[in-house]
Amino acid sequence: MYKNDRIIRQYSEGFKLKILAELSTGKYTKSALGRLYGVNRNSINKWIKKYDRKDLINTRITVETNDEIDRLKALQKEIEQLKDLLLKKDLENLMLDSYLEVAARNLGYKNVDELKKSLNIKP
Repeated sequence: MYKNDRIIRQYSEGFKLKILAELSTGKYTKSALGRLYGVNRNSINKWIKKYDRKDLINTRITVETNDEIDRLKALQKEIEQLKDLLLKKDLENLMLDSYLEVAARNLGYKNVDELKKSLNIKP
């Protein structure tokens, strides 16, 4: 058997639309239609995207309890607080670096690293 002896299937537009029509009735699943007509489920998914049939795309519904919702809200609030704190710390570091640059210039150092070295501060 040669490497190129695979069977390549091409489906007509009418056939593809027929599969999608049967899928939209809800009588068959993608897997069932794939077995019935000998079509790979991935092909059916590609056709759904190709013909922009968003009504046939699987939807995910998340069911949560009130405790889980409250916990999620609390975690989101904590994330926002941490982001604000990080931003504040970044601004403080930027401000301190600016102070060091001004101090190095005023004290006659070439750059901040020389000032840090003379003060025994790790760069």
